[in-house]
Amino acid sequence: MDGFYSLKTAGQEKETSFSQSFKLVKRDAWRDSGERVPEPSCCLSVNKISYTVSERLGPWWDLPSYRKRWTRQILNDISFHVDSGQIMGILGNSGSGKTTLLDAISGRIGNSGVLLGEVFINGRKLKREEYQDCFSYVLQSDNLLSYLTVEETLTYTAQLALRKHSAEAIKKKVSAVMAELSLTHVAHSVIGGRVFAGISGGERRRVSIASQLLQDPKVILLDEPTTGLDSMTANQIVMLLAELARRDRIVIVTIHQPRSELFKVFNRIAIMSCGELVFCGQPQEMVDFFSQCGYECPEYCNPFDIYVDFTSVDTRTSEREAATLNRMHEITSTYQRSDIYIRMLENIEQSLQQSDKPAIPFKSKESPSGGAKLEVLLRRTARNLSRNRMGVLMRLSQNLIYGLFVAFFVMRLDVDVSKGAIQDRIGIIYQSIGASPYTGMLNAVALFPALRAIGDQESQDGLYSKWHMFLAYVFHILPFSILSVCIFTSFLYWTIGMHPDTLRFLCYTAVVLVPHIIGELLTVVLLGVFQDPNMVNTGVALLNIAGISVGSGFLRSTEQMPQVFQWLSYLTFQKYSCELLIVTEFYGLNFSCNVSQPLPGACMISQGDQLIDQGYPGALSRYTLDFVLLYSFLPALLLLGMISFKIRDRIIRH
Repeated sequence: MDGFYSLKTAGQEKETSFSQSFKLVKRDAWRDSGERVPEPSCCLSVNKISYTVSERLGPWWDLPSYRKRWTRQILNDISFHVDSGQIMGILGNSGSGKTTLLDAISGRIGNSGVLLGEVFINGRKLKREEYQDCFSYVLQSDNLLSYLTVEETLTYTAQLALRKHSAEAIKKKVSAVMAELSLTHVAHSVIGGRVFAGISGGERRRVSIASQLLQDPKVILLDEPTTGLDSMTANQIVMLLAELARRDRIVIVTIHQPRSELFKVFNRIAIMSCGELVFCGQPQEMVDFFSQCGYECPEYCNPFDIYVDFTSVDTRTSEREAATLNRMHEITSTYQRSDIYIRMLENIEQSLQQSDKPAIPFKSKESPSGGAKLEVLLRRTARNLSRNRMGVLMRLSQNLIYGLFVAFFVMRLDVDVSKGAIQDRIGIIYQSIGASPYTGMLNAVALFPALRAIGDQESQDGLYSKWHMFLAYVFHILPFSILSVCIFTSFLYWTIGMHPDTLRFLCYTAVVLVPHIIGELLTVVLLGVFQDPNMVNTGVALLNIAGISVGSGFLRSTEQMPQVFQWLSYLTFQKYSCELLIVTEFYGLNFSCNVSQPLPGACMISQGDQLIDQGYPGALSRYTLDFVLLYSFLPALLLLGMISFKIRDRIIRH
């Protein structure tokens, strides 16, 4: 291995600097391609970015410390300048502030802290609301729909972002982006996921990058794009990003443990530690700077690893923390007094003082109307989930499977009171109303979190609002829910011998459908506020149990409950659904009592109307009203869901 990292070698002439070498390689590449070497058409200047958050001192159960707050500095006075055609790598240990810096300059910082500083494009100051319209951000995780192909994924994204383009123009745009990122050979391959294999990890990462390129951004930010990839694939991704930068773009990437071969690829290297910019300059300048500070890079060592170690703070012991923190501050102070830092400030000042400043290169802002976005999202969601054969099968059959168990347990309903005719029917109604929401809940917990993650990312990219994804999912589940409940009720109703009337069967189906949809809809609504699906699962189950206990009248008659529970029962859908099913099944039904010596009170009820009058007085006159009130829960939850996802826009960062 040659003396790659040494400036001078005994007995040898001084080597050509790496910055010069890279410029020569770059110039030769442009010359070989027959193109003119371009001049920078865009520049990014970040000036004195600082970010502080206020955190509570103790846990919520320790009130004295919980009331106290302390301010933590996440980013501290960070400035740098990058021109188009350049790729900048941001290095640093975990917790150094790399991701927060990208969040700050892309407008994805939450409202929990105070952000100071300015971002300039071509010398023009960006407003905070313009950040997402100028920068494209590729997150560390690849949030892609597993059952779509690469071409479908990019086509749907283009349809969400580009309105004025025809279908043919969008197809050409997608093909050009796939060619630019070497994805043409996997255009018709599905993305894949944990359950089944699809394209490789490196190809998935390139699809995420391609999705951002569809809007022709001039500045691309990438957070740890090499995470989870092998060293060769990671190297290929960085080389691809350098090629993208050469095509008149600015590429800024945070990277963890880059290979030494990438030393020549980056135009600028930034090293962060404890929220401060310890160094920012050309790779060769980094070698010179640290050598002048007394921190030589040993031969045959990766300079990226060595210099990140020199600037990291060791928190294992208080002595080591104090010593390494002092070393980091010394290096930072030396950098801020260096010619490298002064030249960088001069570049920023020069870009601000240009008389003929170019316009800010915003991304293509030609997104369709809200209705068109909803239509695209609905088609995309339906295509993705419909290809999940096991998911579709379980969605359609899980109610039926439960119905098989109930039918096997009950066998056949009787009209003999002494044989449990009334108890069996009440049990069937209880199970129809109590179990139906659980199947809807299981569907949402299994399917929606993946869509929610994609919605979070694409909404921050400005493609649509989070509630668009919520509505697309809700509209998608309706035909599946209707078909699933119809299969369940058609089998159970006629098999066990409930009231043999077609109109009553239709009413029974219409009533059972609502709890099933409410279970899934309520779960999705809560998933808009709470991140953990397990917490939502538990919450929906408890709400369902409470609703059955308070509203059904099976555990205790409504008239015998305390006044407060009587009021609460009107807020449960179980009250209206149980009243409807009781009337539907028992109205006009006659019972027999075929025992020679019945127990006292065993044969008191001979008609279903008696049970209705005793347990649910006035239910017959409220039949239509109960239907209206029951179905009113659906638009109410729909509105609540839109509100919850608007709240999610405020509380979620990624």
